[in-house]
Amino acid sequence: MLSGSAILRVLVLIVAAAGLAWIVQSFWLHGPEQQAAAPAPSTATPARPAGRPSPSRPPEPVRVVGQAEPMREPTREAVRPPVEAPPPLLPRADPVPPAEPAPPPVVRAAPSPPPDPVVEAEENAPPAAVALTDLNTASLAELNGLKGGGAIGRTIIQHRPYASVDQLLSKRVLNRATYQRIKDQVTVQ
Repeated sequence: MLSGSAILRVLVLIVAAAGLAWIVQSFWLHGPEQQAAAPAPSTATPARPAGRPSPSRPPEPVRVVGQAEPMREPTREAVRPPVEAPPPLLPRADPVPPAEPAPPPVVRAAPSPPPDPVVEAEENAPPAAVALTDLNTASLAELNGLKGGGAIGRTIIQHRPYASVDQLLSKRVLNRATYQRIKDQVTVQ
């Protein structure tokens, strides 16, 4: 069963199709030259019998309808717009010889300074050791400050004491993802 909005859409499509068909028939198939050649509709006002008052709105103009011509197929020439020829190319009065390209600039690398032993040692040094936080003695701020842990300090403090770091999982204090992020930053003493 069609709903009200579906019926309304179908009616709008039918009206739009009828309007489009009228436009195509009026302008495209008959062409503007036939409409210009057709006699203009008569706009003369028909005579009214005497004694009748004039209507509140003007009468509709009378349209003269001629005999309908059979439909014809449009030709390619009627559909294709005329193509204008490009303007002829005129020779220049003062021909300019093409300029020679400039040679590319020579870029020389500046001599590199001797390497600094302090900078070299810092770059090649192993990563600094992270200070381990004790789960049983750390403050709330220290536990919340663990990288990748978020606000886990209160939960860790509520489940104290811990015998090992693995008890964060076995006591179901943290989920596995959070535990994996902080396990290298904590210890139990």
